[in-house]
Amino acid sequence: MQRRIFLKNTGLAAASLAVLPGTKLFAGSTDEKVKIGMMGVGLRGQNHLELLLRRDDVELVSICDVDERMLKSAKEIITKSGKKMPEIFTGDPYSWKKMLEKKALDGVVIATPWEWHKPMILGSLDAGIKYVASEVIIGITLEDHWDVVKAAEKNNAHVMMLENVCYRRDVMAVLNMVRQGLFGEIIHLQGGYQHDLREVKFNDGVSAYGKGVEFGEKGFSEAHWRTEHSVHRNGDLYPTHGVGPIAQYININHGNRFMSLCSFASKSRGLHNHIVKQGGENHPNAKINFKLGDVVTTSIQCVNGETILLQHDTNLPRPYSLGFRVQGTEGLWMDVNKSIYIQDKSAKNDQWDEAKSWLDKYDHPLWKRWSKDTAGAGHGGMDFFVMHGFIESIKRKTPTPMDVYDAATWSAISPLSEKSIELGNQTVDFPDFTGGQWMYRKPTFSMGDEY
Repeated sequence: MQRRIFLKNTGLAAASLAVLPGTKLFAGSTDEKVKIGMMGVGLRGQNHLELLLRRDDVELVSICDVDERMLKSAKEIITKSGKKMPEIFTGDPYSWKKMLEKKALDGVVIATPWEWHKPMILGSLDAGIKYVASEVIIGITLEDHWDVVKAAEKNNAHVMMLENVCYRRDVMAVLNMVRQGLFGEIIHLQGGYQHDLREVKFNDGVSAYGKGVEFGEKGFSEAHWRTEHSVHRNGDLYPTHGVGPIAQYININHGNRFMSLCSFASKSRGLHNHIVKQGGENHPNAKINFKLGDVVTTSIQCVNGETILLQHDTNLPRPYSLGFRVQGTEGLWMDVNKSIYIQDKSAKNDQWDEAKSWLDKYDHPLWKRWSKDTAGAGHGGMDFFVMHGFIESIKRKTPTPMDVYDAATWSAISPLSEKSIELGNQTVDFPDFTGGQWMYRKPTFSMGDEY
């Protein structure tokens, strides 16, 4: 299918979805269960596994992983659920290809190390699967992102990145406020991944978090693979938690787009200091030079005039915060101090309101309807919505809430920031993965209370 026809068809389908009443949305649903396969059932994959097992409309057909410890945990979760044990594929790093040969899947969920996302997405699409959900990010190089977009277009398939922060309750309430014009015209936005990951990047090879300073072959879980990226790469390696919600606020790829990007990286001290403090100056890892700057700052210019500031800050001591700021001509929200100020509407002039009263008042329809179903779901309930959206899209044969263009645009910030830093902090052009169709595509994300 030609690229412009694919874009037109998916855009029209998504636009129609936003205006159809709820009864029409379910008209195409059947009692037949959605057949899902999972690639990766590590700690993150097990979060998705539990959500899939909770659903009566899903049949877990197959799972794949190379780690026997993680497979054992996954099987225990499945047994506890009372559901049928899926077919298990393991034994070598490419056993997922054997899983795809079964060709009995409606969708695939990928929760593996970053470097496997692109080949697994492409392999799934080549196998004829029309719905693929991948954990963030979807590629390492800029070429990876183009490859995923072109493959989705070629196969007329849907690739959804499982960016759960778009569904965080306060984030969605602010989205509701933005759409109702409370902040006026949006001018500037901030966000990022500001999270002390030192005890994620290092462990003792047994415990998932902390208790050692090993990584790579001697590390367990994320320390086994994620830390290597901090050794060899310098850029915003994890931009999507911050930029995903921001993109929804200003309709990126749906009437707006990113135009250019510029990144700066601080010196690197945090990971080395952690190793010395926890393992001593003579530990072999204390000799490693980590390339990743402790704080990476990225500025983005949008075609409609908004500016965005993103920060990646994972190597230093700090409480978790994504640092959201949404600022417009009539007021702003800042999540760090949990405050909102709306000109002429706040309790006192030029003084912050506590955000809670505003967020409660403008609670998004999705949360109003489904909040009870989020009980026990990971990350404060966010994980429920991201998986719910993926499964409901398969059932209804509609585009996913976040599409392949969103996935590529948000995820591509990583290689672009690396390029900017490598070039001496030069501003680099941001590619348009939609091929110009951003001008005609209407906003569709969470326009109602369905999914």
